[in-house]
Amino acid sequence: MSSATARHILVDSEEKCLQLKAAIEAGSDFAQVAKENSSCPSGQSGGDLGAFGPGQMVPEFDHAVFSGEVNKVLGPIKTQFGYHLLEVTSRTD
Repeated sequence: MSSATARHILVDSEEKCLQLKAAIEAGSDFAQVAKENSSCPSGQSGGDLGAFGPGQMVPEFDHAVFSGEVNKVLGPIKTQFGYHLLEVTSRTD
């Protein structure tokens, strides 16, 4: 069965998401940006969501995790919670 580990940052606007993505791509540390900006409780642990399988997350998030590039910042991904930046840190098929 497939599984993945990922970390994310949750904010309330696409604009904020894009600003943070640009900062990370310019060299800012993902975990630090998560701690300072994410509205999800996981932000305090650098956005780490741990390991999970297909179907355990909301569909938009699930799709990105199991189809997106590993170790690349993906997003903005819109869900009912807001806008996410997502980094898949590992995945097994």
